[in-house]
Amino acid sequence: MSLDKDQVQHIALLARLKLNDDEYAESVEKLSKIVDFVDQLSTADTDGVVPMAHPLDTAQRLRPDAVIETDERDRYQENAPEVANGLYLVPKVIE
Repeated sequence: MSLDKDQVQHIALLARLKLNDDEYAESVEKLSKIVDFVDQLSTADTDGVVPMAHPLDTAQRLRPDAVIETDERDRYQENAPEVANGLYLVPKVIE
């Protein structure tokens, strides 16, 4: 399947690209090669191939979900100009 100039213009519009008239011929050729390659991939026999999320069969190492820091909110808020119910109070900016 090869692309024509109108299709490349539409792709350029969607990608917000500005192409000169002489750039269209090169873009049509390059994009047509990409589409042809994808068409070749679609002809590959994939019967019996199990879909996978990653090519390596490994498990992700996770750390234990444990609290490792203490709550020091009150100490941090000692320097704040205004605090109420554990929240920082700031002046109203929007009228």
